[in-house]
Amino acid sequence: MESKRLNIIGIIAVVVALTTAYFIKGPQIMTTGILPQNMDLTVKPGNDFYDYATRGWRDANPIPDDYTRYGSFDILRAQNLERVREIAEQDNGKIGTLYRVAMDEKKLNTDGTTPVAPYIAEIDALTSRDQLPKFLGEMHRTASAFWGDGVELDEKDSDHYLFRFYQGGVGLSRDYYFDDDEKSQNIRAKYKTYIATQMENFGIPVNADALYALEERMAKKFHTKEVLRDPHANYNKLSIDEIRTRFAGFDWDAYLAARGASHATHINIGQPDAIAESIAIMNDTDFELIKAYLKWRLISSGVGLLDDKTYSIAFDFYNREMAGQKTPKPRWKRAIYLLDDSIGEMIGKLYVEKYFPAAAKERMTTLVEHLRQALKMRIENLDWMSDQTRTAAIEKLSTFKAKIGYPDQWLDYSTLEIRDDSLWENMTRVARFMDDFWLNKIGREKDPTIWYMNAHEVNAYYDPSSNEICFPAGILDRPFFDMAADDAYNYGAIGSIIGHEMTHGFDDTGRHFDSTGTMRDWWTATDAKNFDDRAAVMRKFFDNILVAPGVHANGTFTLGENLADYGGVTVAYTAYKNFATPAPTDEHGQTGDMRFFIAYAQSEASNIRPDAALNQTKTDEHSLSRWRVNGILPHVNAWYDAFGITNQDPMFIPESDRTKIW
Repeated sequence: MESKRLNIIGIIAVVVALTTAYFIKGPQIMTTGILPQNMDLTVKPGNDFYDYATRGWRDANPIPDDYTRYGSFDILRAQNLERVREIAEQDNGKIGTLYRVAMDEKKLNTDGTTPVAPYIAEIDALTSRDQLPKFLGEMHRTASAFWGDGVELDEKDSDHYLFRFYQGGVGLSRDYYFDDDEKSQNIRAKYKTYIATQMENFGIPVNADALYALEERMAKKFHTKEVLRDPHANYNKLSIDEIRTRFAGFDWDAYLAARGASHATHINIGQPDAIAESIAIMNDTDFELIKAYLKWRLISSGVGLLDDKTYSIAFDFYNREMAGQKTPKPRWKRAIYLLDDSIGEMIGKLYVEKYFPAAAKERMTTLVEHLRQALKMRIENLDWMSDQTRTAAIEKLSTFKAKIGYPDQWLDYSTLEIRDDSLWENMTRVARFMDDFWLNKIGREKDPTIWYMNAHEVNAYYDPSSNEICFPAGILDRPFFDMAADDAYNYGAIGSIIGHEMTHGFDDTGRHFDSTGTMRDWWTATDAKNFDDRAAVMRKFFDNILVAPGVHANGTFTLGENLADYGGVTVAYTAYKNFATPAPTDEHGQTGDMRFFIAYAQSEASNIRPDAALNQTKTDEHSLSRWRVNGILPHVNAWYDAFGITNQDPMFIPESDRTKIW
């Protein structure tokens, strides 16, 4: 099933003045939270603020061989991995059983690829195109082919869940099939080799060029990553009768029955051209090639569930070649990732019982409310927004639902079977268990108790259809929140990212959804144009950033995240100045305002391999960490004031060229 669209990278914390005594016993002396050794004070702040604030940390923290990037988030994730490992090793129930199966190297290597053999045999048994709809419906229970699907809130009826189809079923991101840069050309050639090598590993003869050409044909009809960010362009709700007519040549009744979705009355066909092309391929392409493609998609869905040879072949292409990762992660880490992706809520429940005090939930609400008030203050004082739109915007902000720490109602895993047979079969059962959970939601009313992220994740999200911000317990820890540090540090590091998630509700995508989570145009035409004109300043600024020789940042693709970074810093600074305890100048001459921005920059401290940087630029809506600092702060007037930045500094941009939204 498809996961919810998440605007990743948000953090929550508590107000130091209110909560320090709860977490740390005894009298406390607030520190600045800033470690000079993490900086490079030989760099002028106006020359390169990212280097000034983070070079010391980056020099002291080279990328481990099993990482493609290594930064602040990875430090905390590593700690949480160890905590979950301890939970898994001590558990005698389903968590422990699945972990032990995933760790049984001897059995995995003895079994080799044999767990997949019965599923490959089902594809071999297909003799007619007429059998494809039924088979595809069954296959989509555990693996995607020709398209993907999922269940989510109906964007134009946010009180109910809707079945959705989306483009998918290929092995590369769309850009890699068509970009002409040297790296993309190399990836295409290596991908064909990977297809041939992995299929040979399973004893399946294949024409890799023909299989690649089939995927490329599909990808030609995909929406670009920029268009995928437009919610209107990806909403095409059709009745089943309309689908039968518009996408003829496919037995939809047989498919939906096998899919377990016969009760769906409507489907959102997110990218109609892609679905139509897939149906055309099923009808006009050599049947044996279609069967080879189905085998390839089945194998691709589970290369991490089998023996070391199968995993190594996949690692060499996707991790080493595409992202520059030197060595695989140890088996125990891969096992924990697997548990997180499959029974994460079961793990999260044990995690919060051990590591997250329940009373902290109420205290964290205080900081969220301070950020909410700060954003409201800024909206109230916007000179470019009309009173009509302003009223609606404040109403939306007031109805934000904040999910903090962990769910009030945990997912019931009682019917899920975890056995000692094989990792492949266990993950198949998990996939079907979750598939049943979501298919049962089709057409039903919104369930406000659902979380789209594990309680122990180092992450956060804003979801426009439910108009909610979510901050899991896993993120409430160093280096993003320091209970012993003063407000300047915590508002800069954590407050900025809480504000990031809040302003996602008003970015170039989130602004299309109202206070109920319904997609509709609630802005006046003039206000919408004012917003777009101001957002275009940020888009153009990032389009001009050179991230590698011949490769620029994509200001359109990353616009929502860049606007949220800009909004997060702006709103957090307002909250800091209005609600925080004033921070004195420290012994290094750093004022509280300076430390606010240093803390923000240090929360983005990261090293990344060149191949991973190129891959992120092509596939990730988030800008590279360097540009989340150096590309954002020059648009924030208070940053200039804090460090005395003038037009003599390389990072200076004229005020007329700065983004001015919040």
